[in-house]
Amino acid sequence: MPKHVTVITPERREDNYWVDVWRERELLYFLAWRDLLVRYKQTFIGVTWTVLRPLATILVYTLVFGILAQLPSLGIPYTLIVLTGLLPWQLFSLVLIVSSESIMANSQLVQKVYFPRLIIPLSSIVVCIVDHLVAFLLVFLLMAWFGLAPGPQFLLLPFVTLLAVACAFGLGLMAAALNTRYRDLRQLIPIVLQVGVFICPVAYATSLISPKWQWLYALNPLVGVIDAFRWCILAKPELIYPPSILVSIAFATASVIIGIRVFRRFEPTFPDVL
Repeated sequence: MPKHVTVITPERREDNYWVDVWRERELLYFLAWRDLLVRYKQTFIGVTWTVLRPLATILVYTLVFGILAQLPSLGIPYTLIVLTGLLPWQLFSLVLIVSSESIMANSQLVQKVYFPRLIIPLSSIVVCIVDHLVAFLLVFLLMAWFGLAPGPQFLLLPFVTLLAVACAFGLGLMAAALNTRYRDLRQLIPIVLQVGVFICPVAYATSLISPKWQWLYALNPLVGVIDAFRWCILAKPELIYPPSILVSIAFATASVIIGIRVFRRFEPTFPDVL
């Protein structure tokens, strides 16, 4: 009797693809839990590193920019200016890095079995969000130390956080797809992030930029994200330049849509090029 061979191929139709993503959600949970365990396995102080890393950066920035350079802080403790800029920046950076490396890091899984590959970068950002939430404890500690309390705008913070994740995730999807063919791209991202920390309002408020140039500065999509994050916590109207929020929302929307399209275009070739 002739042998029957069944060939399983991924369905290209978008509606079926997203049904498959939902159907395989347990795999997403498993990969996210695995990444969390691996991240803190055999560490001496475990999750405390998530707090120590931004704390060390805050101390350095406060010394260099707050004490030596004496940048104005609008009557706010300069440590809080740095912290509220650093947290969204680190979230953006981490999501971009881990999502761009996710396919390469799981190459053996991609080559052995078919499932919607989008699950891999989606699961990778769970670790980033957990890290961010742990590091956010510094905000409550420092605000209590300086005798400050958040206002009602604090309730908008989850939306700003999702905006930061969306900006990074769209770029990360494009980088993840391109990384499978152009391996030197993974060397470029850390360099871009090293430069980006200085052209984004991480260690200073946007109000330091001359008013006639703020519209140009606002074209940087992370300006709106960082300013909104800082404003949600510190509630100073001068901390935010409203048009920059629209730029950030437009960029996040466009990057996610384009990122998914690029990722889906390259996805069938992943097993062949890895």
